[in-house]
Amino acid sequence: MRGVVLHAPGDIRVEDREDPRIVAPTDAIIRVTAACVCGSDLWPYRGIQEIDGPTPMGHEYVGVVEEVGSEVRTIRPGQFVVGSFFASDNTCEICLAGYQSRCAHAEPVGASGTQAGYARIPLADGTLVATSAYPDEDLIPSLLAASDVLGTGWFAAVAAEVGPGKTVAVVGDGAVGLLGVLAAKQLGAERIIVMSRHESRQKLALDFGATDVVTERGDDGVAEIKDLTRGYGAHSTIEAVGTQESMMQAIRSTRPGGHVGYVGVAHGVELPGMELFFSGVHLHGGPAPVRRFLPDLIDLITTRTIDPGAVFDLALPLERAADAYRAMDERTAIKALLRVAE
Repeated sequence: MRGVVLHAPGDIRVEDREDPRIVAPTDAIIRVTAACVCGSDLWPYRGIQEIDGPTPMGHEYVGVVEEVGSEVRTIRPGQFVVGSFFASDNTCEICLAGYQSRCAHAEPVGASGTQAGYARIPLADGTLVATSAYPDEDLIPSLLAASDVLGTGWFAAVAAEVGPGKTVAVVGDGAVGLLGVLAAKQLGAERIIVMSRHESRQKLALDFGATDVVTERGDDGVAEIKDLTRGYGAHSTIEAVGTQESMMQAIRSTRPGGHVGYVGVAHGVELPGMELFFSGVHLHGGPAPVRRFLPDLIDLITTRTIDPGAVFDLALPLERAADAYRAMDERTAIKALLRVAE
């Protein structure tokens, strides 16, 4: 099969890879219909996160089940499935509490790379969710979004205790932040303030339900959030970047007693203890338990209640993965979808 491999910072290649096979009896093999480039894929692409030799890429995927292991019971060949970027058994105590990404037996699906023709999905019964029928072609981007960025944005909103009557601030205008806006709208937020300097992203945020746009960053951005909220700050803040500046901007934009849902993969983030102590702000986040939300998100998508696939503003064949990475790195694309040939 063909698959995307990162050889060194900036060096993305599509090359022949060995077809995956059943390793454990709980595995499934899927034929990938569509994959995409994630903002977190850019960390190693930019050389910020080190890799140990050529590395298969990708952890977002939808596709059709080709084969299942002898112990798989609920997933069968021929089904169209959506899965999380973490494999989970969905039966351990952590999973039952709703934190499947931290399952006692969790495995990162991205370890074998899903930007490829086929993918091995461990713990298939607990990881994959099948649609009731093969979806209409125009729904595939939205279902693909559910496998990570929609589920992550949704978790950020839930972690931030978004709800009716609340003001929400969103730090980060990438796909996760934008879908955090969508989630906040669906969860009933009264006011949604997105922090963005890019016109195309601002427009999509407004389409998803944002009510206000703040273009400033850092302390200036915090000051504007405070001005918009009568000096109090937001009830709920979504942090969707993962840098020191974005985390502090999120905390400082939140009122005492408010909640920050942080889902940006942290790089070099250190929290000042005394400021955090006196902020009175709740912090909750981490790797999103996408599997918790998948059944409901799939229903919202297939009933056309939401259209998260709008975050894909670039679609390319798998063979042009290098162009997809470049576009996202240069911020000429919000999120790039990779079409996998049948």
